[in-house]
Amino acid sequence: MDITIKTFTLDDDGTFPNSPLPVILYPQAIEPDANDPAAAFEERFHANGWGGSWRNGIFTYHHYHAEAHEVLGCARGWVRVMLGGPNGREVRLEAGDVALLPAGTSHRNLEHSPDYLIVGAYPPGQRPDMKYGEPGEYEAAKEVIRRVPLPETDPVSGRSGGVSHAWT
Repeated sequence: MDITIKTFTLDDDGTFPNSPLPVILYPQAIEPDANDPAAAFEERFHANGWGGSWRNGIFTYHHYHAEAHEVLGCARGWVRVMLGGPNGREVRLEAGDVALLPAGTSHRNLEHSPDYLIVGAYPPGQRPDMKYGEPGEYEAAKEVIRRVPLPETDPVSGRSGGVSHAWT
């Protein structure tokens, strides 16, 4: 399976730690099913060992997960997401796109189509906590993020995917 990836890193801004690991974007990596757009994402993530999947959207406020990496697949519509906090980087995800966020990466829904649908999942043994960039959480969160293990598989490509190339 030959899937193109794009990567970029986000700076720690003193409120949102982000990660020294890059965000990985997979443009048009998964073809949504016409009858159940989320199913193809859930099946691919599960086949590659990523679980705890959900269907919904991305919150409209900055937040991050210190205890888990998170994959977000756009199953339907589009969404503009601010990654990295208020001074971070804006990306647009469209149906078929996938974004892999390393632990600590702040994300926020800026705008979306009325029909958008996101599928999320996590590596084995990881569960998302919720952090909001509030005073007093930064230092402890940085230590937790540092200890989050790298996943053994890429949620899109399995053992030979973007994780094995970009997160070494």
